[in-house]
Amino acid sequence: MIKKLIKGLFLFLAMVGLQTIVGAQSHPIKTRILFLLDASGSMYAKLENDSRINVAKRLLSRTIDSLSSQSNLEIALRVYGHTSPPNQRNCKDTRLEVPFRAKNFEEVKKKINGITPKGTTLIAHSLLQASYDFPAEPYTRNVIILITDGIEECQGDPCAVSEALQSKGVILKPFIIGVGSTEDFRKAFECVGRYYDANTEKGFEDALKIVVSQALNNTTAQVNLLDIMSKPTETNVNMSFYDMNSGQLLYNYMHTINERGVPDTIQLDPVFRYRMVVHTIPPVVKENIDVSPGKHTIIGVSAPQGEMQVKVEGLTNYNNLQFIVRKHNSSQTLHVQDAAHKEKYLVGKYDIEVLCLPRMISREVTVDQSHTTTLQLPQPGKLIVNCQLQDYYADVYQMVRNELTWVCKLPVEKRNHLLIIQPGDYKIIYRAKGSSRSSNTFERSFKVNSGQSTNILLN
Repeated sequence: MIKKLIKGLFLFLAMVGLQTIVGAQSHPIKTRILFLLDASGSMYAKLENDSRINVAKRLLSRTIDSLSSQSNLEIALRVYGHTSPPNQRNCKDTRLEVPFRAKNFEEVKKKINGITPKGTTLIAHSLLQASYDFPAEPYTRNVIILITDGIEECQGDPCAVSEALQSKGVILKPFIIGVGSTEDFRKAFECVGRYYDANTEKGFEDALKIVVSQALNNTTAQVNLLDIMSKPTETNVNMSFYDMNSGQLLYNYMHTINERGVPDTIQLDPVFRYRMVVHTIPPVVKENIDVSPGKHTIIGVSAPQGEMQVKVEGLTNYNNLQFIVRKHNSSQTLHVQDAAHKEKYLVGKYDIEVLCLPRMISREVTVDQSHTTTLQLPQPGKLIVNCQLQDYYADVYQMVRNELTWVCKLPVEKRNHLLIIQPGDYKIIYRAKGSSRSSNTFERSFKVNSGQSTNILLN
């Protein structure tokens, strides 16, 4: 049995159905709050001038009264430890006493006031059962508030249950408030959620207000995308906000500078701790973002950017020329960009591979703040190849400092080929398919000039 620590009060706030939040940005949502009340025998212990159970009943009734005027809100009540005496150690003693339905506030208050503490503390099993109490509906915020005066007594592992349900997107990391707690009590719940001390009835009341506020209300935030001078001038890029615990995608906001010249205000749910991905190229990630209910939070992230493009000299015959962008000395492709358009990148060094014939590679291309980096490509020429052979093998090579560099293979099913190709010295090496001797290999050397056509006959 886990040794019971100095008594405290624990408030656990979580949400199920996280996948509905993104769609709910433009849709009215309903909030459901499940009160999960510890009615084990130890709730008779004193909290200042009254018992813990009486304080809990009084404050919960007051909280429910304040909720009764809220629109798009339903509540329910689950209780544990109230049907079996402690000597039976009933570790299944949890029951949904009042299910979710509209305007049941008085019913929940009446049930709470009639509760008599009796048995043991079974947090893990009760949390697991509570996750099934919410109707399966979209556009809902499903909140659990657990009130207890002690830690697990039934060999369960609330941390493991919480982690498993979070990973599946069923619940959120809880908020914890401990009354008369010790450092050991705090440590016992660090793995379950956020911890608050509340050693008085006033502290309990304040904690309830904080949790309910976060359950019902969004708060405001501002994301400053900072340039190289740490000024919030970068904008017009999507920002994705994920739940830090479950990984669920919660919000997408296209960053905007408003009419006052400052980053626009966005709405975020203070229940969550966030991982934000700013979809620059490459993306910028900021983790463990907390927003406080009722307070405007400024989130700063370094995202200095410049632009990059490829231009072809003179007239060009390229159709949809593209180039690959990678971070310098990295093999990962960041982007395949159309040469006809500019694109923004974070300030830094990049390796560029232009998808022309032959491919042109430029290393350590520098992108500077608010500057357009332009790679100039020579105007290509045309290579026209006519083949009089019935079947053949043929490859095109570029001559670079007396070394052959492979460019492309000529498709054998065609007799005539037209290639848009960069200026330079080339060879075509070929052999008739029916020839059984390597000595029957032939080659044609030629030069391609910008803006000119070169004709080659293979026979």
